[in-house]
Amino acid sequence: MGKLIVKNIGMLATPEGKTARRGAKQGEIRVLKDAYVVIEDGVIAKVGTGEPEETDAQVIDARGRLVTPGLVDAHTHLIFGGWRQNELGLKLHGATYLDILAMGGGILSTVNATRTATEDELVEKAREALDEMLSLGVTTVEAKSGYGLDMDNELKQLRAIRRLNESHPIDLVSTFLGAHAVPKEYKEDREAYIRLLCEEVIPAVAQAKLAEFCDVFCETGVFSAEESKTILEAGKKWGLIPKIHADEIDPIGGSQLTSEVGAVSAEHLIVCPPAGIDAMAKAGTVACLLPATSFYLGSTFAPARDMIDAGVPVAMASDFNPGSCPSLNLQFVMNLGCLRYRLTPEEVLTAVTLNGAAAINRADRLGSLEPGKQGDLVIWNAEDLNYICYRMGSNLVDTVVKNGQKIS
Repeated sequence: MGKLIVKNIGMLATPEGKTARRGAKQGEIRVLKDAYVVIEDGVIAKVGTGEPEETDAQVIDARGRLVTPGLVDAHTHLIFGGWRQNELGLKLHGATYLDILAMGGGILSTVNATRTATEDELVEKAREALDEMLSLGVTTVEAKSGYGLDMDNELKQLRAIRRLNESHPIDLVSTFLGAHAVPKEYKEDREAYIRLLCEEVIPAVAQAKLAEFCDVFCETGVFSAEESKTILEAGKKWGLIPKIHADEIDPIGGSQLTSEVGAVSAEHLIVCPPAGIDAMAKAGTVACLLPATSFYLGSTFAPARDMIDAGVPVAMASDFNPGSCPSLNLQFVMNLGCLRYRLTPEEVLTAVTLNGAAAINRADRLGSLEPGKQGDLVIWNAEDLNYICYRMGSNLVDTVVKNGQKIS
């Protein structure tokens, strides 16, 4: 792959370390002026200040601009058929997320469209989204299944993720979310669907090595905390690491479950109670918060400051999906992190880089600009970190470097 030097960096801003940052340390980042980064064969070899000594390399002149690690979007529902713009009017007239689900819309509407779509169609639709994400500075994406809700279509989604990981510059990390809803054919026998997941689908996913994580939507009208535990424990038996959608609408015990099952991350957490925050702090679970979803739904925002103060590592992600967050703009998520969570730009940067990487077990190789880490970085049309959190509505990316290769 050769050698790449990014030099004349006005400000290099990065968290440091190979694990999630929590508490006051979430806001502690390394800032270098007049800096450079040397990447060899896709891996960062050196970070320093002044003029690099290395020669015989491709050189990118940052022209005095800001450089950060590549952004990590640690929670997306990337693979789906269709869209749900028809639900906008219902929402404007007061229908809630659970109301629409009860009408046969919501997740179940996307399930129908996803089951109809071919694997090739899902791949090409998601490829377009990934291209846009990359242009916005995202270099790693977690992608969930969960719109198939049967054996064939869940595996179809996961195969689409694997194909994209093999062919697209962005690295994809796969999560099995068969427990996203109870499909209509099991509406009268939800226990049978849980057995199907635990006894047939999870083993098939694991044996085909199609996912690294197992997630579940623990929510009123979806899966209870007890049911969620059953599914996540079944995933653990097959080597799938637990994640959990928790406390998005009602606090029914999902966040408290994190310490029981050893979840690497708990996600949404809009109405997370103090007991859930304590459980996550105890377990070292990453709170993966999704402020663009709160914005889109007009709901409250997760208690991010309380979590940081309690020692919970906080990540932020897009939650890109066709229903509750049809946006894949992680720069907007960074804006919301400051404006609605009241996080500092330094805490926000850690949330979308190192802590995002920790939420997908990649903090040892991604999320910071340090020797030994993967050569993923962004050159911004900005002089400092405050500027990219302050500006809204514009793509501030100048150049993306992925695995030591200039992408754009």
